[in-house]
Amino acid sequence: MPEPSQALQPLDDLLLYRLNRLLAVAGSMVIRLCEGRFGITRREWRLIATLASRGQLGSSQLAEHAQLDRARTSKAIGSLVRKQLVSRTLATGDRRHVALCLTEAGEQLYAELFPLVTRINADLMGALDGASAAAFDRALSLLQAKAERLTAEAVLPKADRQRRRRSEGAAGTAGTRAA
Repeated sequence: MPEPSQALQPLDDLLLYRLNRLLAVAGSMVIRLCEGRFGITRREWRLIATLASRGQLGSSQLAEHAQLDRARTSKAIGSLVRKQLVSRTLATGDRRHVALCLTEAGEQLYAELFPLVTRINADLMGALDGASAAAFDRALSLLQAKAERLTAEAVLPKADRQRRRRSEGAAGTAGTRAA
């Protein structure tokens, strides 16, 4: 139990929590547009937007630029190919490498959806005057750079979601033996 002088801070005081709440509220509008009107997921939208802005990419490059893990990117690419929004082309001479690009339907979807997403962002940023928006942009850039440095410097174990289940199972088995 913490000492009274070490009172726990409310979750609302944490930057990442507040950013996540903002994304949940404002991002839900984009999700509704993507899913309800265009039949794609938020992740698929990110990949479409990345291909639209960067052009043809390999799967690993696309995952890196979209800041998604390769497994989720691969799954979303498969879905986008089935929806005929992205095409896969085997790279010359190497069957392991595939070039991805938007199809005509993918380009058309991007051309329709991007202005709508831009409008949501503009409406949201309309809460700030010009000076505040510029300061916010600078602050976001500084926070992004710091987060990237912290990530590069951090020596943290990889996520092991199975570890908890294994330890709970072992505790349950030990309890059964003791009984």
